[in-house]
Amino acid sequence: MKRYFLILSSILIHQLAFGQYTEDEWKKRDKWMNIEGILEAMSASEGDIVADLGSHEGYMTLHLSKAVGANGKVYAVDVEKYKLRNLERHMKRRDISNVETVHGDYDNPKLAANSLDAIIIMDAYHEMDDYMTILGHVKNALKPGGRLVMIEEIDSFRKDDTRKAQTRSHDLGINYAKAELAQAGFSIQSEIPDFGRWENKKDKHIWLLVATRPEL
Repeated sequence: MKRYFLILSSILIHQLAFGQYTEDEWKKRDKWMNIEGILEAMSASEGDIVADLGSHEGYMTLHLSKAVGANGKVYAVDVEKYKLRNLERHMKRRDISNVETVHGDYDNPKLAANSLDAIIIMDAYHEMDDYMTILGHVKNALKPGGRLVMIEEIDSFRKDDTRKAQTRSHDLGINYAKAELAQAGFSIQSEIPDFGRWENKKDKHIWLLVATRPEL
């Protein structure tokens, strides 16, 4: 019985920690997430074709939908079907027709080659075990010169931890991501080590990287 309650408590803590992905939390998240800066980093504009990799229930997808307009398209990719179903309901209620959901594999986002102007991976890269394989698919899906924007969070006291220790705590340092992007053949265009505070928590730093698929 004690073990049961420990497991249940762990599940509840996990759900509370990641509740920001539900629609009820979106307005709160807009207060501390620099959406304008993210869209600028992606260079997302009218008519673009973009992807939200690790879309969850569609927080960033919704912002991208507005940015690319009726002539653009957003592919919302997630490995959890129920999250994509919720996302589809959110879009239907808002009469949004420029979003297409994609049920990806854990090692493959299933995006067409040379098709995207930009891809964002926000607070999801640290969850990817086969990250080098995924980065290969991401690079292949981008048009030459296409942009990948990666956003993660890291506690101040975890910055010197190993990658494994960081990801176990759902964090990731910018140094690991930069090295992996370079290894995958991306060109790092810019980096912002301090892009704000996750949920306005003092020690929870947000970082942002912009990388491109090299021109042919």
